[in-house]
Amino acid sequence: MVERTDVEFEVDGGIKLRGWLFVPPGEGRRPAITMAHGYAGVKEHGLEPFARAFAEAGFVVLLHDHRGFGASEGTPRHDIDPWRQIADWRRAISFLESLDVVDPARIGLWGTSYAGGHAIVLGATDRRLRCVVAQVPTISGYEQGLRRIAPESVAAIEEAFADDDRAQLRGEPPRRQAIVSADPAIPASYRAKDALDFYLQPLPDGAWENNVTVRSTRAARMYEPGHWIARVSPTPLLMVAATRDAITLTDLELAAYERALQPKRLVTIEGGHFDPYLSQFRVSSEAAVEWFRQHLG
Repeated sequence: MVERTDVEFEVDGGIKLRGWLFVPPGEGRRPAITMAHGYAGVKEHGLEPFARAFAEAGFVVLLHDHRGFGASEGTPRHDIDPWRQIADWRRAISFLESLDVVDPARIGLWGTSYAGGHAIVLGATDRRLRCVVAQVPTISGYEQGLRRIAPESVAAIEEAFADDDRAQLRGEPPRRQAIVSADPAIPASYRAKDALDFYLQPLPDGAWENNVTVRSTRAARMYEPGHWIARVSPTPLLMVAATRDAITLTDLELAAYERALQPKRLVTIEGGHFDPYLSQFRVSSEAAVEWFRQHLG
């Protein structure tokens, strides 16, 4: 049976990131996969089934919570800086390399949604990775903002960013908004029903809270991982795209895939942004397992 244990490792600032290590049965060093969640998610948000599928295929798997989320340390809580998350993820790779059960020459990376964008950046900039999987990845924060935020609402969002910055100059903590809300009067990152259902799924007590800093939205609108996609090569890239993705946007993903160089593979999945975790889990997980077997051996 696959064994799951709690682990922790230190990143810059002396902060401890915590997560789960899945180790398949057997002896000796095994290939490994490092995983993390997307925007404002925690490891309990539907990622354990992927980790177990990978471990059952013979891979050691590290699944960590980002700084400031879930079991990991870091303040302010629920503050998302994509570049800090990427820097922390490099330390997760180093942690995997240090483990006796891991072959440090055979490490792959799996990221989804916002962290799918991180997978592209890390694949382009960290040659320790032997392959990467980017599932429904963020490609362009700017383009996503154009599609998901009505033009008449942009001025209010920009003013909220400015007010937050002025408040921090006065010594106030970063301001906050909901991650998901169906009430248009409540500022929130997502309002679609599938996002509400996914983020508000039953989780262990204390694992997650429905709030994020306002400045996380500014950082997301500035984040452009698609610019890095042609630089992932020669590291093999698998992109998993949903055909009706209204969150990270199917057409942006397909256009980015065309800019990627070989070796690469595209798997399209029927449904929206969250279907690869849910109704299409078998398809998305098996595609990733096949990719990791091919390139991690």
